[in-house]
Amino acid sequence: MSTVIDSAGPKTGPKTGPNVGKEKIGTSVAQSFHSKWGRVLVWMLAIFWTVPSFGVFISSFRPELDVKTTGWWTFFKNPTHFTLANYKGVLSTQPGNDGLITFIGTSFKITIPSVLISVGVAALAAYGFSWIEFKGRDWLFNAIMAMLIVPLQMCLIPILRFFTGGAHIGSFTLVPNLGLSNTVVAVWIAHSIFGLPFCVFLMKNFIGGLPREIIEAARVDGASHLTMFFKLVLPLSLPSIASVSIFQFVYIWNDYLVGLVFGGSGNTPIIAKMVEVTGTRGQSWHLLTAAGFVSMVVPVTVFLALQRFFVRGLLAGSVKG
Repeated sequence: MSTVIDSAGPKTGPKTGPNVGKEKIGTSVAQSFHSKWGRVLVWMLAIFWTVPSFGVFISSFRPELDVKTTGWWTFFKNPTHFTLANYKGVLSTQPGNDGLITFIGTSFKITIPSVLISVGVAALAAYGFSWIEFKGRDWLFNAIMAMLIVPLQMCLIPILRFFTGGAHIGSFTLVPNLGLSNTVVAVWIAHSIFGLPFCVFLMKNFIGGLPREIIEAARVDGASHLTMFFKLVLPLSLPSIASVSIFQFVYIWNDYLVGLVFGGSGNTPIIAKMVEVTGTRGQSWHLLTAAGFVSMVVPVTVFLALQRFFVRGLLAGSVKG
């Protein structure tokens, strides 16, 4: 019979041990960023990180001749040279154009279900590892964490053969041919498999740090594990879920290898198309800048829309006690 346990344990009395030194170091580092030179360093890093993206954005609206003959900063001397032809060329599905609008739809079709599956399963697993006691729990969690160090490339061929030919031991068939070759479902499953260890690791830190009294009170009132998860743990964990969802969304949206291997030519994500555009239009810098900004605008928008949840989730999962 499953029982609720205290994953974090009560914390009473003065804090001692090696973690105290780590907390002092972390506090001193955080305070240093509030100093004058700390703020200068942060602003310099922000500028160095933002300027290239800003240059891509400006160049994507400049005519071809201007892009090839002058730097993007000269746009401010003559801002009348402004055109949307670059975006029309990369988004249009007309013959001779790149048709990125189609591949944006494919990337959404791949990314959203993959994020929902991986984050949903990870939240359930994190609740189980944090608040349900069962035999071998720690060993299983350590085994999942060990998957973080396994290179993704090692798993591509075995999983692909599993999707296309099933699983066999000699003449005995463990799993029949699932018929998932070159389908979007195969991409969903692959992304969920590769992303679960990371998602479980992040979400367990947060869910395991929820107040013990709340979980115990719900258990005393007769709530089942599913009731506690959906009506108690899930609402309290929204900041953490948002943070993990952002990580997964950006990773899956920018993935090239998994979508290309498992999706086939009929389910090509936008990043795979970007590689093709880079090869076929290597000298068309005005089109490459427009295509690059089209591919990055979606994850940037998602991050900005969920930024406050992202920061809250990181802060809530970083400090306990």
